[in-house]
Parts: sequence; structure tokens; C-alpha cells
Amino acid sequence: MAGGNSVGRPGYLVELPRAIGWSLKRLVREPSHSRRAAAARRAARQALLLVALLSLVAVALMFAVDAVVISAMLPRGTPSLWPVRILTEFGKSRYVLWILAGFAVAVWLLLPRLRGASRAVLIGVGTRVQFVLLAVLVPVLAGEVFKGVIGRGRPFVGGAADPFNFTLFAWDEAYASLPSGHSITAAALAFAISALWPRLTGLMVVYAVTILATRLVLLAHHPSDVVAGALLGIVGAMAVRYWFAARRLAFTIRPDGNIDPLDGPSWERLKGVARGATAP
Repeated sequence: MAGGNSVGRPGYLVELPRAIGWSLKRLVREPSHSRRAAAARRAARQALLLVALLSLVAVALMFAVDAVVISAMLPRGTPSLWPVRILTEFGKSRYVLWILAGFAVAVWLLLPRLRGASRAVLIGVGTRVQFVLLAVLVPVLAGEVFKGVIGRGRPFVGGAADPFNFTLFAWDEAYASLPSGHSITAAALAFAISALWPRLTGLMVVYAVTILATRLVLLAHHPSDVVAGALLGIVGAMAVRYWFAARRLAFTIRPDGNIDPLDGPSWERLKGVARGATAP
């Protein structure tokens, strides 16, 4: 690869598309991990169990709980709910995805400027950013399709607390309650971060549960909507994790098929990358 180190020089402009192309090709190359079949079977069992369990929970909520919970909430637009309206924005897919995409672009822009160990560290960072981005994006896109097809009315659309207000193929925001998009985003992000850094699992669970709760308080969704959204977010992120692990990207596969994160770049190495990227 060419060695220009300054933005605007031909070397940099040649290396930048090469770096982006190489980064993307890694994601679609043939899977190479010898234990990927065991991982696929284990992941499929886990996903099927999760789908069965949470689907039963969602159906039970729809029949027994949804109408009761949304009837107990404060009316929409209640002034005292302004902190909840701010908090819920941290689970908005548009914001989360743009932030993650910004990190991915930043890695691409820096990559041609680095060499040696600093470049290797940045590649590791970029791989993990790509994983989190796709782990959120894939279930979010699937959720948008489900919303339009299912066409469940949001709480009190039509005037009554009717959890069975459906208009199939509505493709209308008022009938986009199932599944909850914020819940998809929050659950997928929580799973992805926890998969890479297990020590953060507790914090990410609190984050996801908080976002799910805000959707109920704001009467944006029924309880069954947020459970279904969380289910889709987790299963989608699990699928993306398997995709990366099968290609030896950010994850490894144990003999029993369990997927573990590879050791990531340390903070000290990241500071070294920052110094190298800003050096004249």
C-alpha cells in the first residue's frame, strides 16, 4: 500500500479507498474457523430457546397485561415526563447508528496514516466498531419490515386501550408499535457491547432495561412490543456475532461451540495510536 501520510497527497487518496475496500472485503470473505459448525449449532439452539421463551412472554403480556399497563400510565405530553423524553433518545436507532457509523468512518480516515503496531491496533478497533454497528443495524432493518407488515396500533390509537388494534401492511407510524424500535436498538447494542467486553454486561443491562421502560412510560409502546423488540435485537446481534466469529473477526470459537471475544486493543495502545495519527 502507498505510504502517503498527509490528507490531500496522492498517496493518502490512493490508500484510503484501498483501506475501506480491504476492511469491507474481510466482512464478506469465506468463513474460515474450523469450529464454526459447532458454533452455528450452539447459536441456533440458544436463539430458538430465546425466541420460544420471549414469544410466549410477549403473547401472555398482550392478552393479560398490555391494556392494564398502558391504562396506568400518565397521559401523553405530561410536562413532568420531560426527563423521560430526553432519556429515551439514547435508544433511538438513528442516533446510535450515526454515532457508530461516525466511529467507523474515523477509523477508515486514520488507517492510511499509520504503520506497524499502531495500524494493527486501529484495525482491531475498527473491527469491533464494525461489529457493533452491524449488530445494531441488522435487527433494526428487520424491525422496520416487521413494523410495516404487522401494523399494530400504538397505545390509544383509535381512542381505546386496545392491544389488538392491528392493520396489516399499514406502513404508518401510528401503526408501527410492534416491535419497538428503541427496544431493538437498546437490546442489540447491549448484547454487542457485552459480547465484546463481558465486564460491562451489568451496565448494559441497566441501559437496555431503562430504554425499554421509557417506551412504556411515554405510551409509545405496549409491554409486549418492548419484549418483542428486545428479542429481535438480541437474536439479530447474535447472528452478527456468529458471522464475525466464523471469519475470525473480533471473536474466537471454543471447542464446545461457545463464542468468546478476542483480546482487544488496550488503552495504552490506543493512546499510542492517537499520538501516531497526529504526529507530523
